[in-house]
Amino acid sequence: MKSEHGLKRVLSKRDVFVLAFGAMIGWGWIIQTGYWIDEAGALGSILAFVLGGILVAAVGLIYGELASAMPVVGGEHAYSLRALGSLGSFVCTWAIILGYVSVVAFEAVALPSALAYLIPGFDAVELWRVAGVPVYGTWVAVGLLGSAVMTYLNYIGVRPAAQVQAVLTVVIALAGVTLVGGAVANGGPTGQAPMAGAGLAGVFTVALMTPFMFVGFDVIPQAAEEADVSSKYLAYLLVAAVVCAALFYIAVIWAAGRAMPGAALVESPLPAAAAMSSLFGSVTIGRIMALAGVAGILTSWNAFVIGGSRAVFALADSGMLPAWLARTHPEHGTPANAVLLVGGIAALAPLFGEQMLVWVVNAGGLGIVVAWFLVVVSFLVLRRREPEMDRPLRLPAGYAVGAFGLLVTLFFLTLYLPGGGSALAWPYEWVIVGAWAALGVGLLALSDGSSEAAEPTRT
Repeated sequence: MKSEHGLKRVLSKRDVFVLAFGAMIGWGWIIQTGYWIDEAGALGSILAFVLGGILVAAVGLIYGELASAMPVVGGEHAYSLRALGSLGSFVCTWAIILGYVSVVAFEAVALPSALAYLIPGFDAVELWRVAGVPVYGTWVAVGLLGSAVMTYLNYIGVRPAAQVQAVLTVVIALAGVTLVGGAVANGGPTGQAPMAGAGLAGVFTVALMTPFMFVGFDVIPQAAEEADVSSKYLAYLLVAAVVCAALFYIAVIWAAGRAMPGAALVESPLPAAAAMSSLFGSVTIGRIMALAGVAGILTSWNAFVIGGSRAVFALADSGMLPAWLARTHPEHGTPANAVLLVGGIAALAPLFGEQMLVWVVNAGGLGIVVAWFLVVVSFLVLRRREPEMDRPLRLPAGYAVGAFGLLVTLFFLTLYLPGGGSALAWPYEWVIVGAWAALGVGLLALSDGSSEAAEPTRT
């Protein structure tokens, strides 16, 4: 069965859930756990993720109501188009695509980074240097190969991509359960001061990072037209994925905090793997945890190719990008050209080496928060302008939830601007943002401005 846009409705409830959950619990927890515990202690980090989970859940609830009312491809694009018009919708959707493409680019660099930890002597054949850091031929080769495989997987169909996602998500979950089991059996107090002696300052330092550890729940609205699920249940799955991701992060932090003090964890390139090795007294077990991290790279990579390509497709289908990006494959039922565009842009990242891990995350974070902010604005506008809209999931105290979401997203948005606590660095991060804006303006100029929603173009 196909949707009105020619996309196949093949995703089950399980597929939808693991797409979002697997996207949220990617590679970040493997490398950031030590930093969190060093900054705020295990207790402070857990508190930070409780706070962050509440904040993201508020935004997730808003997405849930909107997704139940408009279960169509593109998610943010549909909500903002109805509430804010073409210009607001283009800014919102192009911003979220920047966020998604940045994650895909991050994973294209993170994969060779993980292999460098697992394989001695992996860094070989220096090609050039970027910002003083060498770029190795092995990194570029693995990143490009991984990009080709993940792009092809999504090109041939969302169902195969979802099946791979399910297997990899189980691997990550089992690694987390093993880590927690090791902490129960062999862990104990590490002597680190409560909250690492930093108090609430440490808690807020970690809390600032949490929204971007939860990015991925919004992949569900992007693929709404490919889900063989009721619109109301789609919203429930979105909120459930956020809750489960929060519980996963809290469990991992608790377990790592019973393995080693934060000062020791932060010295390891892969703190979660170091914690596993310490709990079980085995380097091999730690390397298995690193393999789970590789699975996390692939789940995020897969989910954000799906999310980014559907957002591109939705913009093109509305006449805001060239029509060829709105074509669906006649056999696979995928937005084939949009998949190739997202995969192709992200494949450039390995050419810039390990430095891209920082640059694309920070630049993409700005795009994500801009999109979240505009989605919350759209929610409030539609609540006021269209109170009778059919909303299968209607939030109680909707205006209060919307106001809370607006304040939270506005606060995080200011952090990225000059003078903010996480201000983007010049020149590299702002160059990425500027280049992305220029690409959007260029593609918008090439579009014909007419909507093809009623009659999608097919290859």
